[in-house]
Amino acid sequence: MVLSRMPRTDLPSPAAATEAPTVDDDLEQVFDLAPVGLCVSRERTIRRCNAPFAAMFGYSPADLAGHSLEGLYPSRSEFEHIGAQGLAVMQQTGHYSDERIMRHRSGRLFWCHVAGRSMRLDQPFACAVWAFEDISARRPVTVELTAREREIARQLAAGQGTKGIARALGVSPRTIDGHRARLMKKLQARSAGEMIARLIGLQ
Repeated sequence: MVLSRMPRTDLPSPAAATEAPTVDDDLEQVFDLAPVGLCVSRERTIRRCNAPFAAMFGYSPADLAGHSLEGLYPSRSEFEHIGAQGLAVMQQTGHYSDERIMRHRSGRLFWCHVAGRSMRLDQPFACAVWAFEDISARRPVTVELTAREREIARQLAAGQGTKGIARALGVSPRTIDGHRARLMKKLQARSAGEMIARLIGLQ
């Protein structure tokens, strides 16, 4: 007599053998495997970052968790000024982006594109998500600049004119003109246009 094959009911199904991934698991993987540097901050302190973000600055994610973003800037003044500028914009729009010079663990400076979005308009820095991209391949730092020159270079690269930069920094346009002249000399540029081109990596 041939016995018919009956399905066994005492074995778990393949789906039940492993716990189904949750939406949170998927989001965790997206965050960790994203091809750009991602960081979640609270009051400008790193709560969490992915490996590409940490590696961009020469660290591991564990090294940076719980530390202020200030340590990734070339100077405290740049951390404070860019923060103030970003805060004002985020209070109006909830998001902010720019291209700025940041500092690697080794001390090497590099241009970085940064874009962030806040969870709250009334308190933009209470919780924000940031994306960082190293753009040094197309915009290398070729000369040594002071903190003020880096700030002016950042705004010139963003298309700001002398008067706009002077208002943002609370100084006279004449002071900015003096810094622009020194930048031209350091960059060996023969004109303002050539200086901008070198700052944004076109020459």
